[in-house]
Amino acid sequence: MYTASSTSAPAAPVSREVTYPRDRFMRLPEVINTCGLSRSTIYDLICREQFPSQISLGGKNVAWLASEIDDWMQARIALRAGGAS
Repeated sequence: MYTASSTSAPAAPVSREVTYPRDRFMRLPEVINTCGLSRSTIYDLICREQFPSQISLGGKNVAWLASEIDDWMQARIALRAGGAS
């Protein structure tokens, strides 16, 4: 007769560290495609502090953080939803 012994390994400690997905840079054509704004509108909104500003990558290269663009889009959606009374 076969008997299985039930020995279990000690439980690993639970990590409470919060991790976020790795952010990424978006170049201007992707920002335009993602948010649907023109180049001039994006830079106008940046000047009025109503759109995330670009990050210098060195030289004449700039990019935007994808998370900031996503947050801006979600805020615009929330404004629409909040104003539909």
